[in-house]
Amino acid sequence: MDAITTDIDHQLAAAIDPWLQHMTWRRDFAAWRERRLRQERYQDERLAQARAAIGELRGARVLDLGAGMGGFAVAAALAGARVMACEYNPAYCRIIRLRAARYNLRFPIVNAAGESLPLLSAAFDLVVAWDVLEHVQDPVAVLREIARVLRPGSHALITAINRRAWIDPHYHMRGINWLPRPLAETLIELRGRTKRGAAFRDMQRLSTMHYFHYHELVQLCERLGFAVTDLREQALLAGQLPSRRPWRRAVRAILRRIGLERAAYRWQRRFYTGMFELDLRKEGA
Repeated sequence: MDAITTDIDHQLAAAIDPWLQHMTWRRDFAAWRERRLRQERYQDERLAQARAAIGELRGARVLDLGAGMGGFAVAAALAGARVMACEYNPAYCRIIRLRAARYNLRFPIVNAAGESLPLLSAAFDLVVAWDVLEHVQDPVAVLREIARVLRPGSHALITAINRRAWIDPHYHMRGINWLPRPLAETLIELRGRTKRGAAFRDMQRLSTMHYFHYHELVQLCERLGFAVTDLREQALLAGQLPSRRPWRRAVRAILRRIGLERAAYRWQRRFYTGMFELDLRKEGA
């Protein structure tokens, strides 16, 4: 590793660490921090989803909306995509720039809100918005802007949090999404898992984030001109949805044998799962 790369790595760590301090309660904090520092190395699944949606990434026009710390944007650029990163947080924009500099990459980084993108219509082959919708001011406006900047027939890959998520993806607590928000936030406070004192300043309280019921989200996307595919259900039907625990694999095998695996998945999606992963195809081509 040369001196310039070492210096960039030190700058990157110094820029990232203030944004991780609210999560020091995690038992896996050291490993989790390492994944944030080397985020671009852990994008194989996301890159595979992108390729499944649009085919070859080389030369494709890709917008990473709510790019965060830039892991996917850099990984996609390394794969040959013509990437633009859009991020609301100026500090994250600097982190993206540093991460790209690791590989001598240069691509546009726009500091803007997703509700009003300073971008041309029909300009992109793919938009990704992972871990974004829950944090924005107006998710409907963001989805409308995604539709505007996509060319007809192209795709957006998004995630959204389940309003009934049993284990909350942000606070890692069971059952809080089944409680009234004031009570849930009291429990978050008692467990010491608030974002107080963190570098974040907006859209981080449970009561201010946007969570969704699956069918309501699908109907919203369809009204905005998208055909919606649940990527996890698609993987299930293709026999490619993994289960890490042996007992879950055994239960799924039984359900598959009696023809109830898909119904069980849909029940879980409605009442338990933490996050939806959707492919939105812009209709019109």
